[in-house]
Amino acid sequence: MGFFVLCFLFVITVPLYAQQTGAAITYYDSITYDDEDGSLSFPSAVFVDPVMNEIYVIDGKSRINIYTSDLFPLYSIGKNNGIQSPQGLTVDSAGYLYVGQTASLDNHRNRISVFNACLHWDRDIYFEGFDGADSFVPYRMAVDKKGILYVSGSYFPGILVLDIKGKFLDIISVEEEGRKVKINNAVLDNSGKLYLVSEEEGRVYVYDANNKKMLFKFGEKGGSSGKLSRPRAVAVDNRNGRIFVVDYMRHTVSVYNSEGTYIFEFGGLGWDEGWFQFPTDIAIDKDGKLAVADIFNNRIQVFNAW
Repeated sequence: MGFFVLCFLFVITVPLYAQQTGAAITYYDSITYDDEDGSLSFPSAVFVDPVMNEIYVIDGKSRINIYTSDLFPLYSIGKNNGIQSPQGLTVDSAGYLYVGQTASLDNHRNRISVFNACLHWDRDIYFEGFDGADSFVPYRMAVDKKGILYVSGSYFPGILVLDIKGKFLDIISVEEEGRKVKINNAVLDNSGKLYLVSEEEGRVYVYDANNKKMLFKFGEKGGSSGKLSRPRAVAVDNRNGRIFVVDYMRHTVSVYNSEGTYIFEFGGLGWDEGWFQFPTDIAIDKDGKLAVADIFNNRIQVFNAW
């Protein structure tokens, strides 16, 4: 009975928010298969190439699966292509693919592997020039229009800044009450503003495009509506500035306006369309299609954000 009520509430909530805020989320479709017609297995990361509008998915078989904007599977790359332990990825304006990889049997060093526009291996970037470089484990990353890379690490305080060749430039440090905050995700919007997610703090930090100075922060740690328990990733709708934050433990996506004011959330623990089991990543394309890595439901759920 309780499950039925929750399902019903999810259905009626979307048009309610459409009336009150001009925002609506509707289910579009799901990615559940790869290019070989095999079932998608534990997708942990999702990225939308802003130029080609293609969707990149890292799955539990240590592959990168690539789909068209209408969710048709194009191809996948894996161990034979140099993909061994992918954690996160980004694509620059020239079509080069950057993949954060952890140490493996074939390569004992953590690194960023770079592939050209034809998805052929080009080079590896290794970490040096800062304290903790030898143990830095890349997790998620973003690249700006100038080719500057912003790389979050596993349990690393701050965000690593590298040039296009992988040379260390800086670490953007975030502090709360005199202590450095661990950052687990980084995303850029079209204007160049940088959004950093801290799962530890339950917050998102927004930096300006020019000097990378903090503009504002939002989010409050907690387990109820309007709060963030374990935020894992953020996506920004460049059409209107709305910000979407995926919460791993609350199985939801929280929606904020461009100033970080909470608007509403959708999702919840479940298996049907619109429900999640420990979502881990989120991305949005130029048309407002929102892709969520629904890891333990073995799918990428796609929604229309109006």
